[in-house]
Amino acid sequence: MSAKAGTVDVVVPTHNRPDLLQGCLDSLGRQTLRHRVVVVEDGPGSAAEVAARHPEASVVRLDPSRGFASAVNAGVRAGEGALVVFLNDDVTAEPDFLERITEPFADPTVGMVAPLLLRPDGTIDSLGLEADPTLAVFPRLWGKAPEAAGAGGGDAVLGPAGAGGAYRRRALEAIDGLDERLVSYNEDADLALRLRAAGWRCAVVADARAVHLGSASFGRRSSAQLYRLGFSRAFMLRKYRVFGDPGRAARALLSEAGSVAFQLARNRDVSGLRGRIAGWRSGRAELPFPAQALNRSITTREGFARRRSFQDA
Repeated sequence: MSAKAGTVDVVVPTHNRPDLLQGCLDSLGRQTLRHRVVVVEDGPGSAAEVAARHPEASVVRLDPSRGFASAVNAGVRAGEGALVVFLNDDVTAEPDFLERITEPFADPTVGMVAPLLLRPDGTIDSLGLEADPTLAVFPRLWGKAPEAAGAGGGDAVLGPAGAGGAYRRRALEAIDGLDERLVSYNEDADLALRLRAAGWRCAVVADARAVHLGSASFGRRSSAQLYRLGFSRAFMLRKYRVFGDPGRAARALLSEAGSVAFQLARNRDVSGLRGRIAGWRSGRAELPFPAQALNRSITTREGFARRRSFQDA
């Protein structure tokens, strides 16, 4: 499938940040590929006023706020394009972003595509996601120079990061979209895992570039962010039966204990621990452990280093 006029929907969830939304929609207005934009206003805000200046955009409003997963699902339901692009409101895309990110769907086995997201300082924010042997998820190539992206390395990628990615609509609909129990964080990895289990491949396009501000919703190292990160991590540990193997369980426990201890020492905040307790209680064992989807080269020490670097950023 090649992207044609009217076949691409761009879903932009937003939560009371008209300044960010304006920049995102301005960048979509400069795209070389025709498309339709669905802005999902997650809770009270002024998204309708911003979107009114963009004739290709419509607005879906959720009140009260329901979180990222619910907002994206609502945006997907409001559209009808054969291809769907998720884009955070704190992302600004280069003019050929949509054209580039939709090209791999010419291959009928591709169900999702990961672009190259850059940080404001020009280094890589993500080139898709990867997961270690305990299913801890990391943005690929985070913090590296853009040249490290090379040709993309699609065989090693788990799936697109939630801030920006493209999907085949019928693939999303077949697995019922995002898991709305994951309000924030890891919903992108969970979606990718379920798409892979359904037989879809992920392609990577390093030439599809956008800038991601990052952490604009909760604020860096805020209590809300630490809680949501902890919740989603424990929920995934239980959902995918990470503790089903003694060796894997020991590594996961060590990893989580180290992360919580660092948060306590650095931030004097128990929100991450509280989130993990709540996430474990909310989850249940549902799916087999996805052994084939992991990057086994990520060691325990490297995993600790990556988590610390993210929290220091």
